[in-house]
Amino acid sequence: MRNIVFAALYTALAGLANPAVAQDLDGLRTGDMRKLIVHSELARGSDVEFTGEDGSTMTMADYEGKWVVLNFWATWCAPCRVEMPHLSQLQTDFGGDDFEVVTIATGRNQPQAMQAFLDEIGVDNLPLHTDPRQALARDFGVLGLPVTVILTPDGQEFARLQGEADWSAPEAYAVFEALLASD
Repeated sequence: MRNIVFAALYTALAGLANPAVAQDLDGLRTGDMRKLIVHSELARGSDVEFTGEDGSTMTMADYEGKWVVLNFWATWCAPCRVEMPHLSQLQTDFGGDDFEVVTIATGRNQPQAMQAFLDEIGVDNLPLHTDPRQALARDFGVLGLPVTVILTPDGQEFARLQGEADWSAPEAYAVFEALLASD
């Protein structure tokens, strides 16, 4: 039965010509994806700068052309510790020319503590970008952590999920397979 539900979800999502049609997704989200809020109309993205892993200044425009799973986290965030390995697996399975998981530690997070956090949970494929003054997080309206925002290839906000989720679950994969197929 579970495979039938996932097949129906995938088929329904894959058939969407316009990924911003939230009402077509309402009855299809299952598991942690029930918490995913898909906007009825795309919301603006952000051009606020943040600090790249290498110390460079970046904006979300650096990811133009890709679906982006933008995750705001912090070293003190217990749900982030649970969620991060799922995001890592999502990046492993989907990351490439059309898709990227972008993690940004917001607030005061020391680079050494960030690296130790990822080392402790066995994550080695996610960036250590920072938003030390929370400017990007504020621009995206982040009020608590973790928050994950899904951005379209042109940088607009398609959906968001407040709180922890299993991003490597079959229902999450069905959503991303459908989004990638919609382009």
